[in-house]
Amino acid sequence: MASYKSIVNHYEECLEKYGDNHKGVDWPNQKDALLRYKVMLDVIREDAATILDFGCGAGHLYQYILDNKKPIDYIGLDISPKFIELCEKKYTEGKVHFVCIDVLRQELNLNRNIDYAIMNGVFTEKVDMTFEDMEKYFHSVLLKVFPLVEKGIAFNVMSKFVDWERDDLFHMPTDRLLGFVIKNLSRNFVVRNDYGLYEYTVYVYK
Repeated sequence: MASYKSIVNHYEECLEKYGDNHKGVDWPNQKDALLRYKVMLDVIREDAATILDFGCGAGHLYQYILDNKKPIDYIGLDISPKFIELCEKKYTEGKVHFVCIDVLRQELNLNRNIDYAIMNGVFTEKVDMTFEDMEKYFHSVLLKVFPLVEKGIAFNVMSKFVDWERDDLFHMPTDRLLGFVIKNLSRNFVVRNDYGLYEYTVYVYK
């Protein structure tokens, strides 16, 4: 049975093949990748916040924050040592921190309060996992991460409202997703399906 490690391997192969760019984290084009960063950060309701970029990859969200001069304190987390090593080489200033950890197998202790967790692209691809196994992984991560934040989380999944579905992507029915969110996380949520991509983003607030 395939596990979520196959997802990690897939992204590391993309990095090896394409390098440090949008294709290296398996986004088809730069324009849509930048749009996703904006939508993800729209979860923040305050003028400033501390975020955990869960599944930070090559740190492109952090670069977006720098480029747009947003008042955000950033922590990047990824399960892949290859991506974390890349991030640490790129960003050497003391105010940014990167962590390599598998939160389903290790305890995460950041010794600071996290306002929001951003999970961009963490649940869009299931690679060779079954839908059921990917859903279990999706649930496990949300249950682990949501208690770590003070205010909320943002994540995206592929939509069911598409012309056709790809077997390697995680097309999650909205009603099924929200049933889990309401039962296990919070009734305070927003569904974003207004930015023109074949996916949707969910904000869940405390």
